[in-house]
Amino acid sequence: MNAQVIRPRSIGITSIRAGHFFTVASVELGNTTTKCILMTTNLDTAEIFEIWKEVRMTRDVRPPAAGEEVFGQTITGTALTRASVSEFISDTLISAVKKARLDLDRDVHFVVRSTGVTAGFSQPSEVGEMVKALADGCLQAGVPPRKMTASLSEEGLPAELRPFTWLRKVYFDGAVASSVPPSATEIVANEMEGELVTAGMKGAAKSTTIDFRNPAITLDFGTTLAGRVTDDGYPYAKTIGSFAGLAGAIPDALVRGSGLVDSATGCVLDFHMPDTKPEPGPDPSWAEEVQALISVERVAEGKSRFGTVPVNPHAADQAGVVILGVDAGVNGSKESELEKVGKSFVASEGPAGMGSLIDAVQAMTVERLVGLADSEGLILPESSLGFTGRAVVTGRKPEFIAQRLRDRMGRAWAESHHLMFVEDGLAMGAAVAARCMNSMGTRHNPMGGRKGDKCIMPARMKLQSHGKRSPGRARTGSS
Repeated sequence: MNAQVIRPRSIGITSIRAGHFFTVASVELGNTTTKCILMTTNLDTAEIFEIWKEVRMTRDVRPPAAGEEVFGQTITGTALTRASVSEFISDTLISAVKKARLDLDRDVHFVVRSTGVTAGFSQPSEVGEMVKALADGCLQAGVPPRKMTASLSEEGLPAELRPFTWLRKVYFDGAVASSVPPSATEIVANEMEGELVTAGMKGAAKSTTIDFRNPAITLDFGTTLAGRVTDDGYPYAKTIGSFAGLAGAIPDALVRGSGLVDSATGCVLDFHMPDTKPEPGPDPSWAEEVQALISVERVAEGKSRFGTVPVNPHAADQAGVVILGVDAGVNGSKESELEKVGKSFVASEGPAGMGSLIDAVQAMTVERLVGLADSEGLILPESSLGFTGRAVVTGRKPEFIAQRLRDRMGRAWAESHHLMFVEDGLAMGAAVAARCMNSMGTRHNPMGGRKGDKCIMPARMKLQSHGKRSPGRARTGSS
């Protein structure tokens, strides 16, 4: 069973300047980490490479200054203002570009910004204030606005990129990697992450033999859960499912209770104790005890928040989208229960087995979530499944997940469907989305369309010549 984690290959500045490459900075502000990942795509082969990755802890965002309005907070309570976020993003981006020895004006063609911080928002639309703060930070770093929005014509692109764009024949109509977002834009607050992760999976597959085109299921297990389900529509797939709730926040709560990290802002990334517990690891009853505290369910009508993430089930129903969520009450009574389990586990088993416990818990949660998607009719015979995020690709989680996942016939998922684990899937998605916004596809190596099908470019041209725009919204570099 395939449980290998796909990681982008590295590339140096000399190689980039000698070939045909499109370089993108992915700026991500999450609940736990803030990243600037510089990715570049070989425009001849569509393979994505990583140039440099700068990672900082979001809890290091400076405290609000006098008179600044706090518009949100991370899941552990770090207060955020527009100015503090802008400064943090600007410094991170400048540092990454400098360490990569790139010239921001010459070498970086596009900047895509995204956020997973939704805990402090009361409704999905409020994420817009965060997006503005991210844009401010990029502008402060010296990124011109034209490098954060889709180009309307090939004249808006650098001369060396114009031979690779299809803007003479098609326009960007909102579809990223041939998937359109829900017709309602306020279904889940982290919709932009779901979009980028889906695109990233398709991009990551270009370094493999896997055809990870539509239909697909993609899941990002950062601190919070994101992702989407696409159907097999042509030329564009529709979003028929979205994911929201908790992911890495669950094991974070376990380690905070264990006493091995800071009890207020600690997370699994602070936990470095090697897992030396002999196989098969801790008694399964420990993972089952944690599972009893975790809810995995279809988000019901009337809910405005699930797993700290603002949701709108009514809008989802109107758009034909099913929201699947994971919750464990991290900001409520169950948080203390998770921490109690972490404390009891270390007292009984010692700290060495904590890694295996977390891996087992996450694998069981994934199994429940995929099973729920299947029961809701979201999994098609050709559906591929992809994972990314710190809380699902680290440790032995990929191995455990591949062992546990079964299709409805009882066969191992990896034997009947494609299964991928990808590091930095969101950053790869930024590279793909930037290309889509500038119509820079490769017909001989398509990323859009359905599995096994040819490039959808002729179908797109026909669709647009009839004046039929996709149901997707116009997009900027914020998603």
